[in-house]
Amino acid sequence: MKPLAAEWIAKAEADLRTARRELRARIEPNFDAVCFHAQQSAEKYLKAACVQAGVDFPKTHDVAALLALLAPSSLALATRDEVEANMVEAIRLHLDGLREDGLVIPPAEAFAEVVAIA
Repeated sequence: MKPLAAEWIAKAEADLRTARRELRARIEPNFDAVCFHAQQSAEKYLKAACVQAGVDFPKTHDVAALLALLAPSSLALATRDEVEANMVEAIRLHLDGLREDGLVIPPAEAFAEVVAIA
């Protein structure tokens, strides 16, 4: 394994451990943090795969775009539709967590603004 790919994997696994630890929290679990670290983990695993496959990637947090870069490589990965479906499910779980905690769900326009900035 390429050293830089191993570094990305170490970072991805650290984010995944953080997400799992927060998900298991018995008192006031932070579902925002769970979603954030889960997304970060997926992103970093995909960046490791890009490095290993010799695929250059831009500075991005777009998991679907990283997956698309890997599509021509010989790596067996999920389809873009599967990744997008998983992202929708993650957002649904995040919103369910906000509702369970009695927190206000930001309007859709707020999400669109954040996505446009990213």
